[in-house]
Amino acid sequence: MRTLVISTDAPTVPGPPQGHWTYADWEALPDDGNIYEIIDGVLYMTTAPSSFHQWIRQRLYRYLGIPVEDQRLGFVFTAPIGLLIPGCDPVQPDFVFVRQANAGIIRERRIRGVPDLIIEILSPNSVVYDTQVKLGAYARAGVPEYAIVDPRARTLDHYRLQSPGRYDGPRSFGETECVSFDCLPGVTLSIADLFAGAPDPTP
Repeated sequence: MRTLVISTDAPTVPGPPQGHWTYADWEALPDDGNIYEIIDGVLYMTTAPSSFHQWIRQRLYRYLGIPVEDQRLGFVFTAPIGLLIPGCDPVQPDFVFVRQANAGIIRERRIRGVPDLIIEILSPNSVVYDTQVKLGAYARAGVPEYAIVDPRARTLDHYRLQSPGRYDGPRSFGETECVSFDCLPGVTLSIADLFAGAPDPTP
C-alpha cells in the first residue's frame, strides 16, 4: 500500500499497508526533503512548503520562540522535528512548545511525549489534514493547546482541550488582534506580525 499524499505533486513511497506504519518504518524512510508523518498507522507525506509558509514559521519563532527562550519558559522547536505522542509515530508540526517542567520528554533526538502547544500553518493541500486529521489526533493525544494559522484568511484559530480527546470550538483571531496562550504567560502574539513584510505572500 502506498502513502496517502497530501501534496498533489508528491511522489508515492512503497511500504507497509496503510494502518500498519510504525516509528521503525518512519526511521527507515529516505531523507529526501519530503515531510513524512504517521497518524494511527497511516503514512502521510507533504513536499517542501512555500516561502510564505516558511516565512510565517520563522515569524512564529521570532515572536513566540525568542520571548520563550529569553524568559526561560521552556523550549521551542520548528519543523522538521520528530514528535512522538499517542497515535502519532511521529508527526512533524510547524511549531512545538514544551514547558520547562516537561523538558524530560525531549530526549534521544526526538520529543517523546505530549507538548504544551502545537501550531500548524495551513498549505493549500493540507487544509483537511491539519483541520481534521491532525486536530483529532492531537486532541486524542491530549495536547492542551492547538493553533492553526491560515495564510489565506490571515487568521489564527486557537483550540483548547475541553475534555479527554476533545477540543472546544476554536477562537479565531484576525490581523487586527493579538492572541495569548495559556502555557505562555506574559507572551502575546500580534496576528499581523505573522504576515507583515513577506516578499512573496502567496500561500
